[in-house]
Amino acid sequence: MAGFVAPQAPGGLIELARIGGAWGVKGQVKLIPFSADAEALQEASYWYVLPPAGRAALFSAPLRVDVAHIRVQGDALVAQLKGVDDRDWAQALRGATIALPRSAFPALPDGEYYWVDLIGLAVVNRQGVQLGHVREMLSNGPQSVLVVQEQKRESGLAAGKAAEHLIPFVEVYVDAVDLAGQTITVDWQPDY
Repeated sequence: MAGFVAPQAPGGLIELARIGGAWGVKGQVKLIPFSADAEALQEASYWYVLPPAGRAALFSAPLRVDVAHIRVQGDALVAQLKGVDDRDWAQALRGATIALPRSAFPALPDGEYYWVDLIGLAVVNRQGVQLGHVREMLSNGPQSVLVVQEQKRESGLAAGKAAEHLIPFVEVYVDAVDLAGQTITVDWQPDY
């Protein structure tokens, strides 16, 4: 593919969007972001494109592509990639995933976090009781929600089952996020 570079992709690429298909006739692509906040995607001057599932013949390894421009279009983003200048090339990328290394994300103000940085952190309450680890983040519109997966219980009513806590990621419930210490302290009880 003209304009695409195939250097060694860095490890730990974070998937940010999927290419939904061609947009228009000049090679633009429609992106479907995986997050409501697509700032990292919009600020980057390049992306890594991972091959679409089942179509590795197009390319077999992540390709670095330069972004000519990107704009918001309804609930999606529309981008022009350098080297993709016709609808056929753009449509061939349908289903491919856009990714970036974490180091390419823009810095955030204090007290704000990228979801990817919260996944896997241990969650403990004010009393020091371990509630589990952040399995994923959800958005219910006005706020984000921590999905905390508890370890399987050894005894009690729910023995053998892993409990799940849905904790709103708001100041009322979240006391502190310690990325270096890999913990989130919350005002939440195990039986909530």
